[in-house]
Amino acid sequence: MPTIQPAPRARHSWHGGPPPTYQPRFSEAEIAQARSWACSQALPHAEVQRARLVLLLHEQPDLRSPQAARCLGQSTAWVCKWRRRWVEQGFSLQDAPRPGRPPQFPDWVWALVIAIACELPSRLGLPLSRLFASSVWQVVRAENVVISLRSVQRMLARHHLKPWRYVSWMHPRDPHFIAKTRIILDLYAGFWEGRRLGPRDQIISADEKTSIQARRRHLVAPAPGQPGRVESDYERCGALQYLCAWDVRRGIPWGRCEPKTGIDAFTRLVDQVMAMAPYRSAPRVFWIVDNGSSHQGAKSARRLRERYPNLILVHTPVHASWLNQIEVFFSILQRKVLTPAAADSLAELETRILAFEADYRRQPRPIRWKFTRQEFDRRLGELEQSALQRAA
Repeated sequence: MPTIQPAPRARHSWHGGPPPTYQPRFSEAEIAQARSWACSQALPHAEVQRARLVLLLHEQPDLRSPQAARCLGQSTAWVCKWRRRWVEQGFSLQDAPRPGRPPQFPDWVWALVIAIACELPSRLGLPLSRLFASSVWQVVRAENVVISLRSVQRMLARHHLKPWRYVSWMHPRDPHFIAKTRIILDLYAGFWEGRRLGPRDQIISADEKTSIQARRRHLVAPAPGQPGRVESDYERCGALQYLCAWDVRRGIPWGRCEPKTGIDAFTRLVDQVMAMAPYRSAPRVFWIVDNGSSHQGAKSARRLRERYPNLILVHTPVHASWLNQIEVFFSILQRKVLTPAAADSLAELETRILAFEADYRRQPRPIRWKFTRQEFDRRLGELEQSALQRAA
């Protein structure tokens, strides 16, 4: 008897199953919130995942739920649940309140825990540099509140409070901070005093990387499953200074090593760059520098302008070296050439630095500077609005 073959199953156009029943659509404000939450390291992981799902569905509206689930490491049922909720109940990245027993602690206890967590340890009389959940718990118990450490931890997590975390921050001290910042951001965008730069105008970002030490030490190369090793003991072989000028438009470095920094060393760097084409014949060459002693103030600007009539010195605001693109190149140099710090002599260290610089010039890579003047003005507006709200 002939064998009966089963009828082939119908295949969908995508391998992820039938088209989704629920297709949520998101507004620009909702997409902006999702982008902000998707890269957060402070929010709960569940909320970050929902934000990533929003972005995924926004960028690929026809994406099936199984594919979206695989992209995020979630289940298909989870994706379907949130697609349906956004269609039926509207946009939200947070879980709906769940029924359960009433709160164990009154509101004033929650307020007390939050207030203590948002205080400096010195003002609480604690011999600590930062607070932890255990230290918050101790202060709360000193107020005759019966509460467990785990409850304090839950309260902190509920309000996204991590008082043990600190980030570096610098308050602008330059009275002309806003004006100077706008000038540099305009230069990066190709404008000077409201007019577009010419094709032959050049922009240079320059600075010194000081006290680069040559340390004679033993290194062991990495092996499979084994990182490289650096001996903690070393012998000092001196230090040098690396002065570099970064061509902003072309993305190439021009540098030199000097035994020490100063006006003379920086002038030699300027002479080195300005003697080359296209800087020698450029109508204008803008040099963006910080407020280091070798190129500080109007006196330095006049001295260099007398030496090179087409040179315009532009200073960053005080404590705002992050505006100087050369710092990006210095960070690359630090990671790829100077870490781990090991060299048998200053000559070897100098040769390695200059060889890396020459290799970098063979494949020019301009920095993709994304912080524009418009973004800067927008953030200033947000700060002013926040200050007004606090004052009210």
